[in-house]
Amino acid sequence: MTKPISGPDPNPIKPVYTPPSGACDAHCHVFGPAANFPYAPERRYTPPDAPKEKLRALHEHLGLSRAVLVQASCHGTDNRAMLDAIAWSRKFEPSGAWRGVAMVGDDVTERGLEVLHAGGVRGVRFNFVRHLGGAPDPLVFERTLAMIEPLAWHAVLHFDAEDIEAHARMFRRLRVPFVIDHMGRAQAQHGIDQKPFRALLDLMNNELAWVKLSGPERVSEAGKPFHDAMPFAAALVESAPERALWGTDFPHPNVKTMPNDGELVDFFAKVVPDEKLRKRILVDNPARLYWADERS
Repeated sequence: MTKPISGPDPNPIKPVYTPPSGACDAHCHVFGPAANFPYAPERRYTPPDAPKEKLRALHEHLGLSRAVLVQASCHGTDNRAMLDAIAWSRKFEPSGAWRGVAMVGDDVTERGLEVLHAGGVRGVRFNFVRHLGGAPDPLVFERTLAMIEPLAWHAVLHFDAEDIEAHARMFRRLRVPFVIDHMGRAQAQHGIDQKPFRALLDLMNNELAWVKLSGPERVSEAGKPFHDAMPFAAALVESAPERALWGTDFPHPNVKTMPNDGELVDFFAKVVPDEKLRKRILVDNPARLYWADERS
């Protein structure tokens, strides 16, 4: 039996910080609506519907014009809701205001990946976290990475912090860019010098490694406004500002403390006080990773 989870805060504040033109939410989700896009039978949780219109309205409220939709495990490898949303985003930007990161099965074909690419997908996601089923099959992982390399895609990797160091050899073998979700899910109560977070900082010396400054509610022990997560985000920005991304993680599946999306925008602005660096993370970095083909 799958557990139902709560929906996002229905009253996001208007952020004090105004993001620059072209700012991107580089980690968010669309869920359902289930009547059109059913949830996966094997899912571990059942979210409330969070359709594309709701996400678009939130972004307009927050001052964000682009987004990267990340396929979540509740939809499994059925990427139709995400692809539908990306196609719809062309109403707002001819090349697509949204891009996608898909989840694929062990039966994926090169043709199937080409269809996803035409639909705006630029990466594939793998869950390693235990509560979502644990690490993928190594052979499937290697096969998929080999197939996405010619497409100039990247891999998005969702880890529990304590498992990052154990996969050091795997990281060294990767030939495609890879993005670590949610600040590696470091746990603030163990302090900034904890071994798993130091391993993540060391990993950022790899020029293929990117990281998302998302999910402070998943890092924080203290709860809102997640101040204890700020040193972790700041350290990651300092480690590789040219490979840092930011995202809301809307609608925040499986969190202990539901954040307010407007407050998350201001959280980012406090972590990154320099406006030039803010633009780099919100505009330039995601454009380079997700919209580079516009210039080709």
